[in-house]
Amino acid sequence: MEETQALLRLQEIDLELMRLNTTLKSMPQQKKLAAITAAQKNLAGKMKQIIGQRKDAEMELDDNEQAHERTVNRIGEVQGEAQDRARDYRGVRDLEAHLTALAKQLEKIEFKHNELEANLEKLLKAEQNATDLGKRLEEERAAQQKSLDDSSSELMARVRVLATERKQVMSAISDEVAKTYAKSAKRFGGLAVERLKGNVPSTCRVKLQQGIFNELMRGPLIAECPYCHRMLVTEGALADE
Repeated sequence: MEETQALLRLQEIDLELMRLNTTLKSMPQQKKLAAITAAQKNLAGKMKQIIGQRKDAEMELDDNEQAHERTVNRIGEVQGEAQDRARDYRGVRDLEAHLTALAKQLEKIEFKHNELEANLEKLLKAEQNATDLGKRLEEERAAQQKSLDDSSSELMARVRVLATERKQVMSAISDEVAKTYAKSAKRFGGLAVERLKGNVPSTCRVKLQQGIFNELMRGPLIAECPYCHRMLVTEGALADE
């Protein structure tokens, strides 16, 4: 394949690949997958927060239960001391006051225990709900991905064919021309190359002055358009007049 024809074919391939890529990105499954990804990211943040709160709640409940055990043990010790000192009226009275204070302390601990249990139960439920939601999102992701794969199979097959052909076409193009093409394609959104038909470039459509046209005809087959600065294939221009 001649370099000029390879260059023109390269642009055709890249333009078709751009169209296919746009079609693939605009498929409804892509939007749904993007929404699922955003939901999973948000869920991961919430799950981390819930787990942290749940661990704190478990520690608080454990501390409360240990305080309850210590207080109950202390009450038993004080009751034992009261029996040993039954004849010491003043000592017994002090111990009874101590028991009263311990009873109130135990009551507060038990009341707090109920609150802590309720809070932990709430957090465990929230964690389970988040886990269930995560599973549903993953199932939906798998379903949407399968739907996308099924719907895009023909398009992807075409992409693979074009990718293979592109490698073959590139082998017929020099490194210098390939670099110029890459820069021009980036600058002009893919429309990097135009053909000279008679004395009119095929893309910018600005008629060349006779002097410029003659100069281009004496130059290389791949030049630069003096008006739009795209790559300009001059081969065959005279045959199109």
